[in-house]
Amino acid sequence: MNKKLIVVGASTGGTEAIKEFLVKLPPDCPAILIAQHMPEAFTPAFAQRLDSLCRISVKEAQQGERVLPGHAYIAPGHSHLLLKRSGTNYICDLSQGPPVNRHRPSVDVLFRSAANCAGQNAIGVILTGMGKDGAAGMLEMKQAGAYNLAQDEASCVVFGMPKEAIATGSVDEVVPLQEMASKVMKYLARLDPAFRSISRC
Repeated sequence: MNKKLIVVGASTGGTEAIKEFLVKLPPDCPAILIAQHMPEAFTPAFAQRLDSLCRISVKEAQQGERVLPGHAYIAPGHSHLLLKRSGTNYICDLSQGPPVNRHRPSVDVLFRSAANCAGQNAIGVILTGMGKDGAAGMLEMKQAGAYNLAQDEASCVVFGMPKEAIATGSVDEVVPLQEMASKVMKYLARLDPAFRSISRC
C-alpha cells in the first residue's frame, strides 16, 4: 500500500496554526490525521469550524472509520488517535490508553502509529506547542522513511514541540506557518506528477 498520508501534531497556539495549514490545502490532497492537545468538550466544535472554512472535509475521528483522501480527522479530546491498516485501507483507531507526555491525545502516539503503518508514505508536520510531545514519534517516522516538516520559531506561539523535534535530527524542513501547506504539496508533487496541478496552495 503506497497511499500518501499527512499527520499533524500541535499544542499551544495550535488551533489557529492548524486552521492556517488546512485552509490552504486542495480538496484532493492526501488524508490528514491530527492530534491537537485540547479538552474533549472542544474538539467537536473545533472540527466543525474547520470543516466550514476548508476545501477539504474536516471531522472528529471515529473508531474504525476509513481514512480517505481530501479528509482531515481530528483526535477527540478524550482519546489517542492511531493510524491502523485494514486490508488495503487506512483506518482510525481510538485508544483510551494512559496519557503520553501527560497528554491524551498524544502526538507521539499518532506519529508512532504513522511510522509503523505508513512508513515512507507518511508526511509529518509538527506545529507550535509547549513541551516535547511528538519529538520521539517524529524520529521514528524519520527512521521509517517519512518526510518531516516543523514550524519555524518566528511563526510559533510556543517553539517547544518543533524545537524538540528539530533537536532529534528528524526534521527535513523548517518552514514558516504560512508556507507549510505549499511546502507539503510541493514535496508531494516531486514524488507523484498527479499532485503537480495542485501544488500551489
